[in-house]
Amino acid sequence: MDVTPNSHEDIGAPPPQEAYANAPDLRREMHQVLALGAERDGRRARPVTGPLVDATAAERAWLLRRAALMDRMALDDPGRGPLAAAAETAEQLVLHDRRHPDLVAGPHHPDAITLAPGHRLYVRQEYAAWTAAGRPGI
Repeated sequence: MDVTPNSHEDIGAPPPQEAYANAPDLRREMHQVLALGAERDGRRARPVTGPLVDATAAERAWLLRRAALMDRMALDDPGRGPLAAAAETAEQLVLHDRRHPDLVAGPHHPDAITLAPGHRLYVRQEYAAWTAAGRPGI
């Protein structure tokens, strides 16, 4: 496997302001991610309108949005807690994508990005690609 250098330019990950340009504001996204988590955990029923959603794609959309939310929060407050939450949720997305490589939307597989901050770069790559693809899985 080719290992890609760990910078947003080298892996094609957009800088945060570009990756999250079309993201909802933090408060709205937090509410939406919490609602998706409640649907995922069965604490809230999913609306029956619209087409059926593939469970694996829906799980990935939730993991991606949660990781992106934590990344954005860590960018706003680079303290220890937010940075740890961003790293943890990015790792959860990476683990999911390793099991489901067909859902990777960006050009680089998560294992191609090797250094610790790379998983946050991976989240940015995937969020930008997911947004460009029309936000599948939700």
